[in-house]
Formats: sequence, structure tokens, C-alpha cells
Amino acid sequence: MNIDKKAINTIRMLSVDQVERANSGHPGMPLGAAPMAYELFKNHIIRDSKNMNWENRDRFILSAGHGSALLYSLLHTFGYGLTIDDLKDFRKLGSLTPGHPEYGHTKGVEATTGPLGQGIAMAVGMAIAEEKLAAIYNKDDAKLVDHYTYTIVGDGCLMEGISNEASSLAGTLKLKKLIALYDSNSISIEGSTELAFSENVRKRYEALGWDTFLVEDGNDEEAINEAIEKAKKTDKPSLIEIKTQIGFGSPNAGSEKTHGSPLGEDFTKKTKEYFEMPDKDFYVSEEVREHFDKLIEENTKKAEEKLKIEEEYAKKYPEEYKKYKESFEYHKKDYLEDEYYDSFDKDMATRSVFGEVLNKIAKDEELIFGGSADLGPSNKTLLKGEEYFSAENRKGRNLTFGVRENAMGAITNGILLHGGLKTYASTFLIFSDYLKPTIRLSSLMNLPNLFVFTHDSVGVGEDGPTHQPIGQLAMLRSIPGMVVIRPADGRETAAAVNLALSAKNTPVVLALSRQNLPQLENSSKDVKKGAYIIKKEEGELEKIVIATGSEVSLALKATEGLKGVRVVSMPSMELFDAQSSEHKEKVLPKTCKKRISIEAASSFGWRKYVGLEGMTISIDGFGASGKGEEVFEHFGFNADRIREKIRRF
Repeated sequence: MNIDKKAINTIRMLSVDQVERANSGHPGMPLGAAPMAYELFKNHIIRDSKNMNWENRDRFILSAGHGSALLYSLLHTFGYGLTIDDLKDFRKLGSLTPGHPEYGHTKGVEATTGPLGQGIAMAVGMAIAEEKLAAIYNKDDAKLVDHYTYTIVGDGCLMEGISNEASSLAGTLKLKKLIALYDSNSISIEGSTELAFSENVRKRYEALGWDTFLVEDGNDEEAINEAIEKAKKTDKPSLIEIKTQIGFGSPNAGSEKTHGSPLGEDFTKKTKEYFEMPDKDFYVSEEVREHFDKLIEENTKKAEEKLKIEEEYAKKYPEEYKKYKESFEYHKKDYLEDEYYDSFDKDMATRSVFGEVLNKIAKDEELIFGGSADLGPSNKTLLKGEEYFSAENRKGRNLTFGVRENAMGAITNGILLHGGLKTYASTFLIFSDYLKPTIRLSSLMNLPNLFVFTHDSVGVGEDGPTHQPIGQLAMLRSIPGMVVIRPADGRETAAAVNLALSAKNTPVVLALSRQNLPQLENSSKDVKKGAYIIKKEEGELEKIVIATGSEVSLALKATEGLKGVRVVSMPSMELFDAQSSEHKEKVLPKTCKKRISIEAASSFGWRKYVGLEGMTISIDGFGASGKGEEVFEHFGFNADRIREKIRRF
């Protein structure tokens, strides 16, 4: 047996031992896919295990994240810092080897994967970022940005709709440096994929604009290498289908029984016998260890050769290089001058304010690059005077995702994971439902992704209840770590955009109106505090009215002439909750029990602020079709009717 096969078998059994020790996990995928992963790490991925933050490294995402034991075995053997003890702690609380790969937790993990399909979609985002940064920085005589994005996907990844959405865009954009290795073993948890998955995947990907390749034997290392080399030479993204056997080498090879359950002590022993390895847990022979040490050294040398190109670039183009390096670092910025917040002097939809603010900031911030799910003109996300990013024009700054909301969120996550750019994703608030999985992952990975959701209420009007968001704000607010901001006018909106684009590790949702809203005399740019008194009570405080977004102006109008009533604008519950107890008490004193919330959406979540004795003026059903103002009227969002409710309360 040659040394490569011994190395592959070592990776296989390290993975099996992790699952066996934890009595939990997925041994089948590592047993089948170890050869492709080993060849990828040995011969193709150029990244220095001693400098994992190197900007021009190749990226690798294990989209089939349930096979995490394989990734951890690779990170151990290829010198990324995981120890044998870390492998022994697989799936234990607080370990560096959690059940699915977690970005920011384990060195060498480029993305948090687990929900199938998310990984390949984030890989598309990384490949877009590489192309975009190359267009900004590369010169004819020096390529500062020049690397590949690799991903290993499984049958499950390619069943999920998000993978098709993202792959379709990748094909359209001709992301030639994106290479997906497809672990094609035809097994899922319930059994053969023939039960629910009979399509010709390569034909589908060819139709999506990819080049495809087939490796008939997943243990044929030479064929795997040859296919990857061919993929590097195409002008399209590549899918390499590699036929494997799940659980290869084990008594249950080819069976769904090896998908999500440990092999068991007896079968583990027999599997080690099949691979001619001793019956020892977490065994790495001295010969294999020396082999991996040589590979680590070779990989470092490959990285150093690329770094020489970078050093030459830095000498020739010092200003560009400085800007490039700084783009991967966090720098706190205030994008807007103080007087700008007071420049809005006419009724405007907050989506329109956003568009103006975004364009103002983007003039000086070249690295802002994002777009909408085919709704740019409606969302006001288009950068004026800029072209679309396309297969023919990598300099374009408007990125259209097509009608692919779920992929859009994952792609922008991937852009941020890659680094070097600021991005945003936009659609109607109602369609945030399609983005829920990717928004959740944004928060889980602490990515400063900006989600711009317009048409934020029944004010959408004639499109009717299918397009009128009711429960979406509550859903978004329920995601841990998210900041949801629903601004009331131009001043609040400008402050919200400034805050979102300067965030370091917090995803932000902006919920913006379709309809025009008045500019409010006493609104504040201090949105970061979450809530503030926009109208102080006349006389002794008796009641507090809390409103968000378009309903703030309604609250102000409804409370005209009512003594003892305070109006609070609460653009962000999350930001308010993060404030000091002194600020919270100042805005919402505990002694005032009579509190009323006004929001043209679900009442869910408002009891926290109005209390059991409070009143919520909300909509706890679905919307209705009609003109926006008529629908508001229909649901009782009328100043006179609300004034009467407040007065009687």
C-alpha cells in the first residue's frame, strides 16, 4: 500500500473514531469521500496553515457539513491546529470539533454549514467576491487577487432548492474559479436517493451553465486530480461528480445505516482490518505523520510563492495594496456629517431615503457592492451611474440576484466571509420568509450583513394579503443576535443606514415603507439607543404610546391635545434592550403601567414593553387588497379612532 492510500485510510479512521467516541455523527460520508478531500488538500488548495487570515488563500467549504468529522481529520493532519485530543472531544460541549463546522470557532473552517445547500451557496458568494476584488485591484502585470473556491457537496445539498438558485446565478456569471466536488453516493437518511431524486445532476448543471466532469471511481486519486486540473482550465464554474460508496470499507458499505449512526465497536474493528490498520483508536503511524509534515511544508512553500507576487504588487502599487489590506480589517466609520440628518424636508418613503443615503455613501466607499432579488427599482437599492456586475463586466457594482431570495442571503454571507467588501441584500419584507435560514446563519456567524426589506406593512396596498407582511417583523426580531430597525422618517433612516454599514459583527434588518411619510420635527438620529421620547407628555405622565416606522407619525397625530400622554419612537427593540437600565427607565418608567403599542403588524412581542395591563394596536390576521390608505383605515389605523382608544384606555 502506497503512502497516499495510507494517509487516506488514516483520515478515514480518524473520522470513524471521532463518531465512535462521541456515539454520534456521520461516519459514512468520510469513509467514501476521504480520497477526494485528501487530493484536494494535498495538491490543489493553496493556503498556509500558519497564516489562516491570508487574504489570497484558496477557500474551502464542506457544504455537506454533517461530514464534519472528515473536515476535522483534515484540519488535524494538515496542520491547522486541531490536536488528537480535539478529535477525541468531537461533539462535546465547548469543544473545537462541534457537530457541524462553525465559522469563527475552529481555525480552518471558512463557513458555518449544516443546513444542506447553504455551503455551496456561500461558496458562490466567495467566488463572486474573488472576481469583484480582482477587477478592482489586479493589474496587467500583477495579480493581487487570484485564488479558487472549492466545495464538497452531497446529494442532499443538491436536492435543496437553494443550491439550484445559487448555482444558476453562478453559471450565468461564469464564476470560473468555483469548483464543486460532488460526493455522489446515492444514499440519504431514508435510503436510496432513487426514492426522491432521480434527475441527471450533471445534465442539470450543464443546463445551468456549468462545465461538468465525471470520476467513476471515488478511490481513483489520479482521476480525481485530473478532473480538478481540467476544471481549473474552463471559463465556467465546474461540477465534478465523483461516484463514491457511503461507508466504504465497512460491513454496512452502501447502506443508509452508515449515514447518521456510529459503526459500533465490532464494525469499527472490521473496518480497520479492511484498511489494514491496527485496532487502535485515533491512530496515526509515524510514517504517515512524517508524510503529512512534508505536505504541510510543501503547502507553505506554495503559499510563499504566491506571496512573492503579492510583495511585488505592494512595491509597484503601494496605495492600492494598503487599501486592499485595510478592506479586510474593521474600521469604525461615521459615513454622514451631522447636518445631513436634517436635510430631509419633504414627505418621503423610507425606502427612498435609504436609496439616497446609500448612493451618497457609496460615492466615497467603492467597496459597497450588493443588490436586490430583481426588485432594485422598488427597493431603491440601485447605485446610480453604476453598471451591473456580470460575466462580461466584473467592474459593475450593482449585483442582481434574480428572483432567488434564499440564495441571495447565502451569497451575501459568502461575500462577507470572503472579506474585502461591504454588501447588502434586498427584497420586500414579506419575502424575508424565503431568507430566514440565511439570515439566521448571518447571525450565527456574526456577519454584518445588511438586509433591506421594503414595503413593510399593509401600506403595500393593492397587492393584497399575499404581499402584506404581518408576522415577519416578529419572526426577524426572534432571531438571536439580529438587529431589526424600522425607522419613522428620513433622520431615523439615515442613522439606521450609517449604523448598519458601520457594524462589525452584527447583521441588521432595515424595514422600510413603500408609502411617503412626513419628516418629524423631534425625531432623532440617535437610533443606536433603540427608543427615545419623541413627544414629551404635557403635565403629569399618565400613558405611554410606543410606535415604530410609519405608525410614529400616526401616534403623534392621534395624541394631539391629549394631556399626560408620552409618545416613544422605538425603531429597534434589540438596540433598546441593550441599553442601560437608566436609559430604559427614562424612556419607559416602571411606574407608568398604561402603555399602548402601535404597529401595523402582529402584536407578538409587544407585551414585553406594554405589559399585561397594556394595549396593543396591531393586526393579528392577514391583510386586505385595496389602496394602502384604505387598508390602513380598514384595520383601524386612523388617528381619530386611535385617539379614542388611547383616551378611553
